[in-house]
Amino acid sequence: MASIILLNKPFGILSQFSGDDPSSTLTPLVTKPKFYPAGRLDKDSEGLLLLTDDGKLQHQISDPRFNKEKTYWAQVEGEISEAALRALRSGITLKDGPTRPAKARRLREPELWSRHPPIRERKAIPTSWLELIISEGRNRQVRRMTAAVGFPTLRLIRMKIGEWELGTLQPGESKLISL
Repeated sequence: MASIILLNKPFGILSQFSGDDPSSTLTPLVTKPKFYPAGRLDKDSEGLLLLTDDGKLQHQISDPRFNKEKTYWAQVEGEISEAALRALRSGITLKDGPTRPAKARRLREPELWSRHPPIRERKAIPTSWLELIISEGRNRQVRRMTAAVGFPTLRLIRMKIGEWELGTLQPGESKLISL
């Protein structure tokens, strides 16, 4: 029987178990043996990371051919415009080719845990939040998409992968699910 660990990956943690500084990896957060990440979240991103003890399931979660939707909340620099949201919904052309159309909508500022260190703030430039749902998983894709429409990402949190949700897990907390 396969199992999945839902982990709220904190900011500054690598989505791997090895590294020069074990405290900046998954090692102190995931103590169950033989669980491996199904996909990645870059060091600067937070939120849902799935780990599994089943190689086939790991492939199904992380391979873009399986079209698993991933939901992100992004805090961006500036007030996101309707034109930018339309462009995200149409698909963006990045250096590595066009993205699939995303589902994009403006969000009210969500109630979340504090990030350490906090995002950079500029008094003259407001920020806004958006929800972006994609079915790909290219390197830093959401960040590159928001930058391409003129709204650089300041904070990025993955909330959902397929049917699995972050829910109320706080940074560093995890939940084991048997399938």
